[in-house]
This record gives sequence, structure tokens and C-alpha cells, in this order.
Amino acid sequence: MELWIPLTLTAAFLQNLRSAAQKHLKGVMGTTGATFVRFGFGLPFAALFLVGLHKVADFSFPSFNLVFFFWVILGGLGQIAATFLLVHLFSFRNFAVGTAYSRTEPAQAAVFGLIFLGDVAGHATLVAIAITVVGVMLISVAHLPMNWRNLFSSLVSRNALIGLASGTLFSIAAVSYRAASLSLGGPNFMMQAATTLFFTILFQTVAMLAWIYLKDRSELTRIAQAWKTSLFVGLVGATASFCWFSASTLQQAAVVKALGQVEMIFTFASSVYFFREKINLTEIAGCLFIVAGIIALVLL
Repeated sequence: MELWIPLTLTAAFLQNLRSAAQKHLKGVMGTTGATFVRFGFGLPFAALFLVGLHKVADFSFPSFNLVFFFWVILGGLGQIAATFLLVHLFSFRNFAVGTAYSRTEPAQAAVFGLIFLGDVAGHATLVAIAITVVGVMLISVAHLPMNWRNLFSSLVSRNALIGLASGTLFSIAAVSYRAASLSLGGPNFMMQAATTLFFTILFQTVAMLAWIYLKDRSELTRIAQAWKTSLFVGLVGATASFCWFSASTLQQAAVVKALGQVEMIFTFASSVYFFREKINLTEIAGCLFIVAGIIALVLL
């Protein structure tokens, strides 16, 4: 098995844990605060990963360049905005469906990967990505009578537009992180991923702290009061990101994100067992499409 596959599966599982914890935080703080904690509380762990690889594994630090920092800033801003929209979306739909609209990310990443990096996905890969997107679209209309009118109205609704915008920004971020990591040129994919992760989270933390300080300083108090859950979000979020960055250094961002759709399976499990939300047959069918697309992606 290629290494990027277990890295992606691990990232998807941890990301689901982080999202579940962020939904909990949404009840005690605003969207901005719930968005910030994944970065601010993830920074110490990102630093630990980088220093640990240097000290324990004796990996050398890579040489930095302006291209690296350009991609870090672009990806960092895109991820902040995408995360904000995704957390905001939790206010409108249940936990499982709340992330569905953003799941067009792999298809969009294929486009941006081609534009930014010249990454060309094969026909089989594009078909596999399309299958996962069909599954996501089924989930998005699961609570409506199934007809073309409802499908269209769902796709142009406020929720859909927010989710699609989130997916666009996430895909730009994913491609940017791959570009940043590759621009370092060594010493190996783990150190490149850890370096990209640290500087990305550092930039995101500073940017969001400045925003919160200027817009709503009281949010800092609410964040401090929920420090235990926030610390958990930071740990699993930083670890998930390290796995994402590592996988994306080894494989095209679109392919990694397509396999990452397996997170929807973990999301359904969280919805049923933790949030006691009901899942209907259409959502299950969508889930099966996602699984089929993932299987095709790995085997073809």
C-alpha cells in the first residue's frame, strides 16, 4: 500500500474528531472563536512536530524561499475562510449533512491543481472523484422529496452556496499547501510537511488573533474558558493537518482529498452515536456512492 493512503485515512478520522469538537464549541463561543481554536491551540503541537523531527529523527531544516511563503499565506487565508464558512454552516443543517456541500472539494482541487501546478488527473481518477461528488449531492438533498426541481433548488440555496464556497476555498488551500511543501525541495516529505504546517498555523494564529482583537475581544474570554476542549481540537487538528500535508506532498491534492471523503463515513458514525441525529436511506445511498468512489480511486 502506498504511504499516502494510510496517511489520508488517519487525517480523515482525526479531522472528523476535530469537527465534532468544534461543533460542541459552537455552543459556547462564536463562529470566529470556534474557527480560531484549531489554529491557535494547534500551534504548539505543530512546533512540537517540527522540533521533534529535527531533534529526534535528525532531519535538517529545509531552505526557505519567497515562493514557499506565498503559497503558505494563500493557503492559510483560504483555509481560515473555508473553516469559518463550514463552522457557520453547522447552524443550518445537522452535523452529517452540514459538511456535505463542501465535499465538492476534490473535484475543485483537480481544477486548481491543473491550473496552479500542472497536475493532470487520469480518466479513472476523474470518474472516481465524480462518483464521490454524486454521493455528496445525494446527501445534500436527503431531506427533500427527490425530484429535479428540489435538486436544483438545493444546489442554489444559501446553504449550498456557503458550502460550495467553502469547498472552493478548501481546494485552493489544499493545492497551495502541496505547492508550498514541494517548493522546499527536501530533505524529505515529513520535514517538508511539518515545516509547511508550522508556518501555516503560525500565520493563521497571528491573523485570527488580530481579527478577534479588533472585532470582538470578549471572544478571547470564551475561548480561554473552553481551553480543555480547545486543546483537544488543537491536538487532533494539527495531527490531521500534518497527515494531510504529508499525503499531499506524496500525491496530487485532488486524489488525496477524494480518498479523504471517507471522513463522511466517520461523520455519519458521529451523528448517530454522539449527536443522536437520524440518518435516512438517501443519506445512506450517498454514503455508499462515496465508498464506491473511494474504492475505485484506490484500485484503478
